[in-house]
Amino acid sequence: MKRGIATFTLDTGKCPPWLFRRMVSLGREMTRVLVEEYGPTEFVRRIADPVWFQSLGTVLAFDWNASGLTTILTAALKEAIRGQEEEFGVFICGGKGKTSRKTPNEILDWGERLSLDEGSVNSLSYSSKMTAKVDSSLIQDGYQIYHHAFFFSVIKKPGSASLIDSWAVVQQGMNTGNSTARRYHWYEDISTDNSQLTTNNEKDFTEEPHTGIASQAFEKSVLNLVDKKSKKNKDLSKELVSSGYNTLIKDIQLLRSHFSDYSQMVSFERKSKRADSGEQLTFLRLNDPHFITHPVVNEDFTKSKYLDRILQKVTYESPKDYESLLAIEGVGPKTIRALSLVSEIIYGADPSYEDPARYSFAHGGKDAIPYPVDRDTYDTTINILQKAVRKTKIDSTSKDKALRRLENTKL
Repeated sequence: MKRGIATFTLDTGKCPPWLFRRMVSLGREMTRVLVEEYGPTEFVRRIADPVWFQSLGTVLAFDWNASGLTTILTAALKEAIRGQEEEFGVFICGGKGKTSRKTPNEILDWGERLSLDEGSVNSLSYSSKMTAKVDSSLIQDGYQIYHHAFFFSVIKKPGSASLIDSWAVVQQGMNTGNSTARRYHWYEDISTDNSQLTTNNEKDFTEEPHTGIASQAFEKSVLNLVDKKSKKNKDLSKELVSSGYNTLIKDIQLLRSHFSDYSQMVSFERKSKRADSGEQLTFLRLNDPHFITHPVVNEDFTKSKYLDRILQKVTYESPKDYESLLAIEGVGPKTIRALSLVSEIIYGADPSYEDPARYSFAHGGKDAIPYPVDRDTYDTTINILQKAVRKTKIDSTSKDKALRRLENTKL
C-alpha cells in the first residue's frame, strides 16, 4: 500500500448550524449518487484517498486547507446516511474526541444488528484499534490523534448473508506547537469471500500501511517505524522483548547510566545482539554535533516505573511478532520509543527518522518539489465530483455554488 498523510492549518471555532445542515443535505445526495454510480466499496475506497476526501469536503462548502474539513465532513456524512446505512451499504463509526473512542463498540453494534460474521466484525474492531496505535506510536511526528473515523462497506448477494467488503480509516492529529493538523488515511479491500476473516488477518499494520500522500508541512526527525528502512530496528525490538525482562532491563539501565548526565557524553560502545552475526563493535560519538538533535537527548529514562512495568508485562506475554507487541494493552509511544532506542543506540539497528509525508498541495506540481502532483488523478477526481453534483437532487443555486467551489480548487 502507498503511504498517506495530509497536513493542514489547525482551525478553532465551530461550524455554524445552518452550514452543517446544508452539508448534511448535500452530503446525503452526493453519497447517494456516488454509491449508485460506483457502488459502496468504491465509495469507501475513495474516502481513503486524501485528494478525493479533500475535494469532497470542498464540495460540501468547506475551505480547501482547513483542518476542520476532516471532522465536519466526517460528522456530516455520518449524519447524512443515518437511517439509510443498509440502503447505501456504507457505515460510518467514530468521530472527534470522545466519540472516536466509541468506534470499536459502534462496529460491534453494527455487526450484531446486521448479523455479520463474528470473526469479520472482530477483525474490523481490531483494525480500528491498530490504526490508532500505529499513527500514535509508530509515527512519532508530534501530532496528537484526536479524530478517528472508521468507514466500511457491506454487500449482500441474493440468497446469501451480508459480507463486509472493505474498510477505510480517516484520522487526524494536531500539533499545537506549530498550529497544524495532520491527517492519516487507511484502506483495506477485503475479498467478498471473507467468511474466514479473523483478527489474525494477513494485513501488516506496521510496514507502510497507509493510502495516498499529501502534505503542507514536513517535520524534522520523525521516528518513522512504518518505513521499510526501520525493519531491522523493529525486528531487534521484538528480539529484545523475547530475551526476557532481566536481559532487557539491563540494556535499559545501560542507557539510563549513560544518558543521565549529558555533559559526560563522550562515546558509547555499540554491540551485536547476535553473537554469531559477524558484526563488529562500533562506537557512537554522543558528543558529535549531529547527535545533538537526536530524539534520545530529549528522552528521560532515569525515572519511569511505569515503563518498567510495561516492559515486564510485554516480556511475560512474549508476543509472536512486532504487531502483536504493539497490540498489547498499555504499549504506547514511550514503550515503542524505548525499545527502538535500545535497538539503535546499543545495537546499531537504526530506524528511519524521515517524515513519511511525500508531497504538498501547496508546493507539489508547480516546481515539482519534492515531486509533482499527479495532475491526471487530481483532474479526474474533480471531474467525477462535478458530474456527481449535477446528478444530485438539490436546488440549482446550491448546485452552482458547489460547482464553483470545485472549479476554484483546480490546479
